[in-house]
Amino acid sequence: MQARAITLGGQPLAGGRVPAICAPLVARTRQALAAEAAAVAAKQPDLLEWRVDFLEAIGDTAEVLDTARALRSAAAGLPILFTRRAQREGGQPIPLGEPQVLALYEAVAASGTVDAMDFEMENDGGHVARMRALTRQHGLALVLSFHDFHGTPSAQQLQERFAQAHRLGADVAKLAVMPQSMEDVHRLLGATLQASSALPIPVVSMAMGGLGAVSRVCGGVFGSALTFAVGSAASAPGQMPIEDVRAALAVLHRAAGD
Repeated sequence: MQARAITLGGQPLAGGRVPAICAPLVARTRQALAAEAAAVAAKQPDLLEWRVDFLEAIGDTAEVLDTARALRSAAAGLPILFTRRAQREGGQPIPLGEPQVLALYEAVAASGTVDAMDFEMENDGGHVARMRALTRQHGLALVLSFHDFHGTPSAQQLQERFAQAHRLGADVAKLAVMPQSMEDVHRLLGATLQASSALPIPVVSMAMGGLGAVSRVCGGVFGSALTFAVGSAASAPGQMPIEDVRAALAVLHRAAGD
């Protein structure tokens, strides 16, 4: 089946081609991030993910906003996904409590410098609802995500995570897991296929690490709308260079007659 494309600002990401390619940005200073963004943008991914939890000055809202503006300028028109990955789901430790994180999201959303925001669905229910209202207010897409860096949940649990994101008002549901076997990868891809058929929103999934690398190339065949690839530095285990992912996707598209 054809995966459902992600929509940003009323337009389909990558012109509706799936999976679209997202490249993470993990530099720790404003200057380094702008340089990283310019270098990665030259490789023409479809989306940039700013992992703000890597930013050294994350506790200084004014500096974060200045950095967001510098990133927008360096991104060469590419859309930007704003992400603070929680430490429990693989993110960096930061000197902010959750109320401060929400305030930071609000400031960035109001600045008009990003196109979408990622927030973990396991966060406090009130905080998730606040994020849903915030992104709607500013016309941003909301990605509700779940990451398991230790294993792969059961098929039923994976389905429930996708459905949970939809119930909570996600525009995109994202799951990332750590497989311990190829059976785990198979289970994730099957759950992705089922969710992409059952839910009215785009779904995104990947199995991390070396075992899961195949999911980053063939995930779109099973309904995943987005894959993550390295432009400069990886943000999760198993991410491959943009050039390699693009070449592999081109082979699959040709074989499928796309």
